[in-house]
Amino acid sequence: MNLLIATHNPGKLAEYHELLRDLPVELTSLREQGVQYEPEETGPTFEANATLKAAAFAELSGLPTLADDSGLEIDALNGAPGVHSARYGGTGRGEDAQRIQRVLGQLAEVPWPRRTARFRCVVALAAPGRPVQTTHGLVEGIIAWEPQGEHGFGYDPIFFLPPYNCTMAQLPTGTKNRISHRAAAIGAALPLIRKLIADCCSPTAGIQRRRK
Repeated sequence: MNLLIATHNPGKLAEYHELLRDLPVELTSLREQGVQYEPEETGPTFEANATLKAAAFAELSGLPTLADDSGLEIDALNGAPGVHSARYGGTGRGEDAQRIQRVLGQLAEVPWPRRTARFRCVVALAAPGRPVQTTHGLVEGIIAWEPQGEHGFGYDPIFFLPPYNCTMAQLPTGTKNRISHRAAAIGAALPLIRKLIADCCSPTAGIQRRRK
């Protein structure tokens, strides 16, 4: 069975290949399916946007689909960037450095104890004709004074993890994939994915793959 990972973000896609490597399923991407459409993320919450994306791409592709919405919530910024994390301050795809500098500028006068933040992720699992199911994950941290580390993507270089005394971008990939918000959401989703695989691979399954 093919499972569509509904993201155009290569960093996310790589993480999902690692997180789901033990499942008896073939992961496929929007690029591999020839899908360039991007639904407008108009939801007020991560769950609403993840659900919207999973349902839209499952309907468009005819495949079981996994989508997520995730982002950074900073307490001193009243939860911003939140659902706007990927386009904070009017930025676009690939402009991680600009988003990081915007956040650091806004927190320039905020002392260390008040720089608390969390990464939050909602995973949504959809298939044509089935209700969308969601799971949640988060990891707590502190916004660092400056970027550190070469791994990861997005806000990872400024997300400091006190238990590890380093930023998310300084963690080995294996460690990040064990403790991240995305790993927590996927861990909760694994039983749902396994059931979907079993249902879709049964002789009576009604889901047919659309050939591109």
